[in-house]
Amino acid sequence: MLSSSSYSFFFFGLVRLLFLSGHCFAADPFVFLDWRVSYLTGSPLGVKQQVIGINGQFPGPILNVTTNWNVVVNVKNDLDEPLLITWNGLQHRKNSWQDGVSGTNCPIPAGWNWTYQFQVKDQIGSFFYFPTLNFQRAAGGFGGIIVNNRDVIPLPFGLPDGDITIFIGDWYTKSLKKLREEVEDEGELGAPDGILINGLGPYRYDQDLVPEGIPFEVINVEPGKTYRLRVHNVGVSTSLNFRIQNHNLLLVETEGSYTNQQLYTDMDIHVGQSYSFLMTMDQNATSDYYIVASPRFSNASSWRKPVGVAVLHYSNSMGPASGPLPNPPNENDVFTSMNQARSIRWNVTASGARPNPQGSFKYGQITVTDVYVILSRPPELIDGKLRTALNGISYFSPSTPLKLAQQFSLPGVYKLDFPNKIMNRPPKLDTSLINGTFKGFMEIIFQNNNTAVHSYHLDGYAFFVVG
Repeated sequence: MLSSSSYSFFFFGLVRLLFLSGHCFAADPFVFLDWRVSYLTGSPLGVKQQVIGINGQFPGPILNVTTNWNVVVNVKNDLDEPLLITWNGLQHRKNSWQDGVSGTNCPIPAGWNWTYQFQVKDQIGSFFYFPTLNFQRAAGGFGGIIVNNRDVIPLPFGLPDGDITIFIGDWYTKSLKKLREEVEDEGELGAPDGILINGLGPYRYDQDLVPEGIPFEVINVEPGKTYRLRVHNVGVSTSLNFRIQNHNLLLVETEGSYTNQQLYTDMDIHVGQSYSFLMTMDQNATSDYYIVASPRFSNASSWRKPVGVAVLHYSNSMGPASGPLPNPPNENDVFTSMNQARSIRWNVTASGARPNPQGSFKYGQITVTDVYVILSRPPELIDGKLRTALNGISYFSPSTPLKLAQQFSLPGVYKLDFPNKIMNRPPKLDTSLINGTFKGFMEIIFQNNNTAVHSYHLDGYAFFVVG
């Protein structure tokens, strides 16, 4: 499944589109933030472990800004290893210097700081940030991004009574370093130990599965009110089905685009995806209600670990949530999930970040300049280690960032020879890049010959699923 900002740990074969431009800040408001990234001690699933927090919070603080604002974030790295933070889904137009991934930025060394500066130019919507190096995202370091409409641009729906961010994601109780060792040695993660909601473990919906004393998330609401829920799958490998007992979810936006408004009883949310729903508190509150995130496409029928469960609590609730969880979709019915994704349509009459409708660009007149068929397979043995490759190339991150190599014309750092289809040769480790055409339109066909769901993260870009 694809989203305009999806990411997967398995996407080792990174593809970089290199364009160069200087900073450009308009006469728009600035927001200045100081973030200290450090290890915290937590027990999300009842096992004490290190998590990565920001300013003492796990998950990290919400970055709440408005279209065209300039963002300045001074990040102090108090970890014991290098750090980079990326702004998942934000479009860094003509300028990837602030993107926060290996290749565009030098890592922030332990004990050092770096100040990110970028503008959320002509953007709205729901996104999240996360650390990009050394699998650190598996230990946290993520948080939400909200880009609000300017006052002059009306929302395509009534102003909600409240705004709630929900992070769902798989979680491992092993240490970050142990997880990295296992991936290096075995080429795969194995099943997670559970699902977290907003960094917390499950409500004790099952006395046998869920130990006593695990803190869980409670979302407090008022009867009759309508809330906007921004739901992000911040995990590393597991697609999740999200649902709230006895409540419908009205989809209104996904990752910077307003959608046609449709009701869903549940939604499959794949790794890296963000969805924005309106939900009205229209139930009689005889009890609290379950909020559930359960695994999809991961042999869920034999899943004997806690799923993610939080509690929706009305102010006039008459008792705790109890009984069975709301049923998940049929695990073997892949087509229902695919059809659900196909049902999401762009709202072409609503204004996005600008007064003109989102659909005013004539996409039928696009001339495609490049076509790439990108094929993934199960991990293969390359230079003595199991590695994931795309079109037979597993990405090697050079010591010199790509942007610096391009800026100063340093030879031998990378090659602009990423193949447009799988080649008839053994897989290899290389720093091979797509040579993009400036102002061109690229058609990319993803072919997944692996056995697991893959999400792809096209850093700094939006794209359109056309088939």
